[in-house]
Amino acid sequence: MSHLQNLLLDTLLGTKHVDSAALIRLQERSLCVASPGFNVMPSDVRTLVNGFAKNPLKTRREGLYFKEKDYKCVRADDYSLYAKNENTGVIVVKTHLYLLVATYSEGMYPSVCVEATEKLGDYLRRKGN
Repeated sequence: MSHLQNLLLDTLLGTKHVDSAALIRLQERSLCVASPGFNVMPSDVRTLVNGFAKNPLKTRREGLYFKEKDYKCVRADDYSLYAKNENTGVIVVKTHLYLLVATYSEGMYPSVCVEATEKLGDYLRRKGN
């Protein structure tokens, strides 16, 4: 297993409040690593990359279509996108090289998912990633 995949598993899935996670390379617009069973399709990669490329206010207004679900965007700025659909959600944090994607499902605390994802994003930014 790669160092990056270990980071995803230990720091995110290890919280028990992140259902799945992935790292997307910004330059190549491609999936780098993902937690087992988390299949991020190329169309989903485009959606997330475009969520940051567009004006964040527009993304917040329009929401996100990710993994065949419509999500209401509750935060959109230059570094973070938070979106929810009923009791599930997706958290996306932008670093220099990656988009860090984490999802939570029913019974998980969204605040723990957000905190863990933002902390890992900060760590990757400090490392120049």
